[in-house]
Amino acid sequence: MAGHSKWANIQHRKGRQDDKRGKVWTRVIREIMVAARLGGGDLDTNPRLRLAVEKAKAANMPADNVKRNIDKATGNLEGVHYEEIRYEGYGIGGAAILVDCMTDNRVRTVAEVRHVFAKHGGHMGAEGSVVFQFKHCGQLIFAPGTPEEKVMEVALEAGADDVISHDDGAIEVLTPFAEFEVVKHALEAAGLKPELAEVTMRADNTIELTGDEAQKMQKLLDVLEDLDDTQEVFHNTSLSE
Repeated sequence: MAGHSKWANIQHRKGRQDDKRGKVWTRVIREIMVAARLGGGDLDTNPRLRLAVEKAKAANMPADNVKRNIDKATGNLEGVHYEEIRYEGYGIGGAAILVDCMTDNRVRTVAEVRHVFAKHGGHMGAEGSVVFQFKHCGQLIFAPGTPEEKVMEVALEAGADDVISHDDGAIEVLTPFAEFEVVKHALEAAGLKPELAEVTMRADNTIELTGDEAQKMQKLLDVLEDLDDTQEVFHNTSLSE
């Protein structure tokens, strides 16, 4: 991970997400529906659904909307059936990209994703071609200036896998997927509030792109993220304009 630019990359990403708030509810609703359909509508026994509902609350989604979509997914109301599908591909400079989608029309979605890759300098890969470069895990990022020793003590005691100090002062906590909520709650209870906290696909290593290559890669990522069926886009690049 390119430590020197960790904090800048996080702030850059958050800023771009803030500019796309109109799509957040749509994506959260789909996540709620799939999580409830696969694991049931009980928050106490469905950790994926709990995370989705937390995202909904963070996006200021009314509780009635959340309940209605859980009911749709669990058969109490009629609703659309979404399926999850992941596409893998290559971006500028051979960068690895994962595109997680939820769709009610697989044929439409794969055509749209393939078109974006081809139009913006990348290409789709076969299943398994790049996913091995990522790890499914919990990730919490703390701002520079956060007391490192306290973060490390609380996180590791709660079950974190690793605590990484980056060159720019940012602190990154990595957890197993199953321990993410426990570690997050322990850190918050200790007065340590992360700037970013999510379950993600984290690249094992990153490649740095600058100048024209970085701009082209950002354009490719933006267009992939803007597709209606896209939920998340993961990549292994550090981008510097």
